[in-house]
Amino acid sequence: MSDRLKGKRAFVTAGAVGIGRACALAFAREGATVFATDIDDKGVALLTKDGIAETARLDVRDTAAVEAMAKKVGDIDILLNAAGFVHHGAALECSDSDWDFSFDLNVKSMHRTIRAFLPGMLARGNGAIVNISSAAGVFKAAPNRYVYGATKAAVAALTRAVAVDYITKGIRCNAICPGTIETPSMLDRAAAAGPNGRELFVSRQPMGRLGTAEEIASLAVYLASDESAFTTGVAHIIDGGWTL
Repeated sequence: MSDRLKGKRAFVTAGAVGIGRACALAFAREGATVFATDIDDKGVALLTKDGIAETARLDVRDTAAVEAMAKKVGDIDILLNAAGFVHHGAALECSDSDWDFSFDLNVKSMHRTIRAFLPGMLARGNGAIVNISSAAGVFKAAPNRYVYGATKAAVAALTRAVAVDYITKGIRCNAICPGTIETPSMLDRAAAAGPNGRELFVSRQPMGRLGTAEEIASLAVYLASDESAFTTGVAHIIDGGWTL
């Protein structure tokens, strides 16, 4: 541990698995007091043995629950928004309910948490917000990722909007745009693609491998730390060359 986040308080959504979990653990290793949330009660509870200060169930699609959680947690220095869902299908496979669910979880959840925690950051004149977006939809179109790509492009735009509105008030807001990262949800999608599903995903990667959640977390630590004090409003691509 190098104490890059020593003395900081961080709030993480979707912290039970995948990128959210890796970010929560990385923040804690760097000295932050971390509050990790998820709808996966058992998964998020397991984080306490790994140095996470507090865990709780939180449905980020519930505005009242998000507001109540923000009041309970109090002031934070870092907000990491990792909640999201990958819908598979093109336009004709996307129903109105699919569209609404994807935008509610992938985009509006970030609006909810930012609106809930931003006043405290503004009162102290300091805060770092990190939103998990995607290379798909922001830098490149991916087949059968119609609404997913639309939501992730919206996250990048939301990030820039927050950055420009509060740039003079000590608030920084950045997005991370991963390529294909090996997480439980990604492996589930690979399994659904058939017995060679994982190999299919790997074959599309110029580096010949998938990314890891820990690699994304390393970038999140940088963006959450004072090392990136001159960086805001940027969609940071980390995709192993997929978009080249």
